[in-house]
Amino acid sequence: MKRSIWISIVVVAVGLCVVLGAANLFLGDLNQDEGWYLYAAKQVASGEVLYRDFMFTQGPVFPLVYGVVFPIVGKLGVAGGRLITMLFGLGSVGLAAWLAARSAKRFSRPAALCALALAGVNVYQSYFTTIVKTYSLCAFFLTAGFVALSFANGKRGASGAFWGGVLLALAACTRLSAGVVLPIVGIWLIVNRKRVFPLAWVAFGLGGGVVLAGLLGSFFVMVPENTHFALLGYHAGRSPGGVVELMALKAGFVSRFVQAYFLFSVGCVLALVFRKQRTNDDETPFAHRFVSLLWLSGAAITLVHFSAPFPYDDYQVVVFPVLVAALVATLVPRCPEKMLGRVALVVLLGSTAASFSSPINQSWLVRGRDRIWWEFKDVPDLVSLQRTGAKIREQLGEDGLLLTQDAYLAIEAGASLPHGLQMGPFSYYPEMSTERAETLNLLNEEMLLSLFSETSASVAAFSGYGLTIESPSIGRISSKDWKALRSVLEMNYSKTSEIPSFGQAHTTLEVFKRITNNE
Repeated sequence: MKRSIWISIVVVAVGLCVVLGAANLFLGDLNQDEGWYLYAAKQVASGEVLYRDFMFTQGPVFPLVYGVVFPIVGKLGVAGGRLITMLFGLGSVGLAAWLAARSAKRFSRPAALCALALAGVNVYQSYFTTIVKTYSLCAFFLTAGFVALSFANGKRGASGAFWGGVLLALAACTRLSAGVVLPIVGIWLIVNRKRVFPLAWVAFGLGGGVVLAGLLGSFFVMVPENTHFALLGYHAGRSPGGVVELMALKAGFVSRFVQAYFLFSVGCVLALVFRKQRTNDDETPFAHRFVSLLWLSGAAITLVHFSAPFPYDDYQVVVFPVLVAALVATLVPRCPEKMLGRVALVVLLGSTAASFSSPINQSWLVRGRDRIWWEFKDVPDLVSLQRTGAKIREQLGEDGLLLTQDAYLAIEAGASLPHGLQMGPFSYYPEMSTERAETLNLLNEEMLLSLFSETSASVAAFSGYGLTIESPSIGRISSKDWKALRSVLEMNYSKTSEIPSFGQAHTTLEVFKRITNNE
């Protein structure tokens, strides 16, 4: 295939990646995580210490990185956070193409294009690397780490291994599940020390060790109880219910993964069918073993996600670029050379068709269905959030305090949250002792009731996510407890307005004004 045609296909693929990202940025459904993730970054930017001054149940890298660029969020709100996230997501796509090219050797051009199409022209992957979650940042570091490791057998073997360790450790400090690859890669470098830089395992351990000690180690030394709860205790306390519910969640994990990544899943079947077919390339032992490392690392992270109490399929977003590179590097060298251009084009067309036939596209314009009638959105969810945030900003008192569990509303209104509510809907631990809740910067029932009575916040706002979730089990608040919380709230606040179809899941947002002595 002519060079000009290759360039044209790449331009189209990159354009589609950007279009999908922009559509998800402006039209994508809101997610509650976007609020408390960005609020954590805001607190870091204002000088508060992670885990010690507020709770955040993910690794420390996200709030530290987003804290640096928080002025963008401060100016643009959630849209600014999505813009930053989208750029990291697009970066992970580019890295996936680079990793595939490095792994497929002389088939680098078709391998890179196939990886670009599979990883980037996928509306599901695009959505979850555009809305504000840790996925995009973790995928970026994880894929970059393996790109660095692909240089471990050359003249830059020591630096490749060192930076591979640094980047994979940063991925682990973004989402802990990615940490499973650190021992796997370390052992792989030792086993293959004759095929890579002999002391690559030392360089890798040094790079990764410095990051782990500097980030996780420092927090464990400074606030061990809080850090342990944030990274391990909270997640261990989540409960899916009984055996039937657990098995249903496991089956759903697999089913939704195949639906979201159907072309990739078909490719995996083909890779198994043609695994014994000889390649068209004279693979070096390093190249063959490196692709095996990618598969092993991807499988290990997948197993960790599958084993979680709540195995959400979107967890796989962080490892998908690496899995794509592994698949492409496995299949492309086994294709007839004369067909590679057509294969790359088919992959791009198939990815495009799959992306524009996804339920995610429908959610850009539709919020649900009432029997046979589709309920169209009056405005995109992000616009609704921006308008509501602007109205609440005008009503806030001088302290700018907003009583809410919808943290993205606080971000959009430029408001502060009362202490203990920084985790949004996951701030409420009714059974936790007061002493422990105070230590962990969370709220139990007594503390939340007291907050409703004593806070100086002049405005309160609660959507359908407010006062409904009890942690760490992520269960529903009982009707009795809900009535008790609601009663105290209404003793101190009077409802002033309702906003239907607001935020995640399009529930009703109720806005309250604090009752003063004069009322």
